[in-house]
Amino acid sequence: MFIDRITIDIKAGDGGNGAISFHREKYVAAGGPDGGDGGRGGNIIFRVDEGANTLLAFRYKRKFIAENGENGKAGKMHGKSGKDVIVPVPRGTLLRDAESGKIIFDMSKADEFIAAKGGRGGWGNRHFATPTRQIPRFAKNGSKGDALSLLLELKMIADVGLIGFPSVGKSSILSRISAAKPKIAAYHFTTLSPNLGVVSLGEGRGFVAADIPGLIEGASEGLGLGHEFLRHVDRCRLLLHVVDISCEEGRDPIDDIKKINEELVKYSPSLAERPQLIVANKIDEVLFEEEPYVKDFEAYVQDTFGTAPIYVSAATGEGMDVLVRKTEAALADLPPITVYESELEMEESATLGAGERKTEIRREGDVFFVEGEWIYNLMGQINFGDYESMNFFQRVLKKQGVFDMLREAGIEDGQTVNLYDFEFEFVY
Repeated sequence: MFIDRITIDIKAGDGGNGAISFHREKYVAAGGPDGGDGGRGGNIIFRVDEGANTLLAFRYKRKFIAENGENGKAGKMHGKSGKDVIVPVPRGTLLRDAESGKIIFDMSKADEFIAAKGGRGGWGNRHFATPTRQIPRFAKNGSKGDALSLLLELKMIADVGLIGFPSVGKSSILSRISAAKPKIAAYHFTTLSPNLGVVSLGEGRGFVAADIPGLIEGASEGLGLGHEFLRHVDRCRLLLHVVDISCEEGRDPIDDIKKINEELVKYSPSLAERPQLIVANKIDEVLFEEEPYVKDFEAYVQDTFGTAPIYVSAATGEGMDVLVRKTEAALADLPPITVYESELEMEESATLGAGERKTEIRREGDVFFVEGEWIYNLMGQINFGDYESMNFFQRVLKKQGVFDMLREAGIEDGQTVNLYDFEFEFVY
């Protein structure tokens, strides 16, 4: 089974909490705070697997959760960092935000990418000791790790894409010019998934070719198989447009070229503008001097594409050396394979998976309820029985504008503020 689009959920590890601890030792009168820091949460890292060419591995495993960092300990001991989770994917996989569809990263331009960062470990109470606050009874909790849903989309890395109607010989040509062994049979849609082949020209030269399942008229509307896999020629620098010059199925090669290109335009205008070499296959079944339509075909190809068709026979191997040479020459004048850049703005990238710092206030009678994920996380760092810790909490709320928002909502002195069941009277 070939899978090239799938949605998964990833969750990086949370950072460990800082410890609240004081040094206790005989003959040491004032040991002071010695709470250690929490460990970092594990990352979710995507890594290129050169041996993979499908996303089939994600069919039954769609959740990836990294290990949380350990909490800090007494004696200034740091908590252990959580283990990273490595997710192998084929080269050419696009990581998209599942909700917006925007590209986060293209796994063709790097071997590794950290898609979800683990949370930072919290500080132990030893960090909060000052000359005037010598006994801090609070520490900092670790931050949450990133969590998001990703759409993985595989766009194969190939220099050349073979396109055309079913049964024109694309797979046979690929098997002739490379070591690929695609399934070949005398019926439509033998090719059910894209096939890759490396064409070696010696001395380190060569190119990668992809055989795409045959297109039919109406493919852009979901008919046939080819449209589903056209994403795999999105990166191709050159298209080898294969036609059956023998017309053994009663089709006109000129009409075939027009129909396929119409489907390409409907799918992607930029893809339809890629350079094309017209490859006329099955010349072993044609008597050129007795087929007048061949001259019309040659004239159409020359006028439309600015180059003569390349005649080959996948059955006998005739013309394959010419096809490879002309393909290499055409590639030499073309720009490198497309690498997709991130479509997220810098601000979006910074907050993706981390949650936005939103504050919501609602009123029920004389009680004002204040909610927000960042407030919930902050409250986990506060010792509400400690005066200094409470002062720190109030300073953060004021700095983040919570008190101003309460006044805008109409709160008056003496009315109650509720933060996740922690209540206090508002005093202006």
